[in-house]
Amino acid sequence: MRLENIVMQARDPQATGRFWSAALGLEDLSPGSPDDYEGRLRIDDDVWLDVCIEPVTEPPPPGWRLHLDLRGGAQQAEVVERLHGLGARHTDIGQVDVPWVVLADPDGNPFCVMEERAAYADTGPIAALPLDSADPARDAELYAAITGWVPVEGVGLVTLRHPSLRGPLLELCPEPEPKVRQNRAHLDVRPTPDGPDQRGLVDLALSLGASLASEDWAQEHPWTVMRDVSGNEFCVLADPED
Repeated sequence: MRLENIVMQARDPQATGRFWSAALGLEDLSPGSPDDYEGRLRIDDDVWLDVCIEPVTEPPPPGWRLHLDLRGGAQQAEVVERLHGLGARHTDIGQVDVPWVVLADPDGNPFCVMEERAAYADTGPIAALPLDSADPARDAELYAAITGWVPVEGVGLVTLRHPSLRGPLLELCPEPEPKVRQNRAHLDVRPTPDGPDQRGLVDLALSLGASLASEDWAQEHPWTVMRDVSGNEFCVLADPED
């Protein structure tokens, strides 16, 4: 199994996709739907993540339980300036006095450009994926089991990373408030031939406290929509041969 997709929502996926493609140096791919955007962030030959953007009609709501932290480091100011040139803008999510810079993409989705941190060595342009959690340790157990990622020293209360120790960190962070709506960003995991199939991966997630999404929008897909212990959506994709 592997963590395959970071899925975001936007009112204009193509315009937002062009921003993220330029911001992250993505390889543009052919999405499953012409209304979507999909691009690949290649860390090395064996480590990659796809950024997928799907359409919605509403602007971003308050609260952002999963977002991207981009690597800035010693070049933080230069990275921020370049992102401004691509269409990002400063935004206030209540951050007050912090060493990172909070921006929003052209659709208004917040993200951060981080200061220098030793934990971000070899991450590539995405330093981390912070995810709000009501129980970071228990959610980390779930994500480790369904992605194959391993615990590492990091910035979040509990941090996971690809076993190659390359690519972004998945940081499980204490939630500021309980989840109240569908997340505007989520993760997708894919079965691989050396692990459980889709049904087995769903059963594994259920055994570790995940639940099946019951809403109408979550039904009738090749993937299975689930929620972690804290209510955050994630999807188990179809088996590779499907």
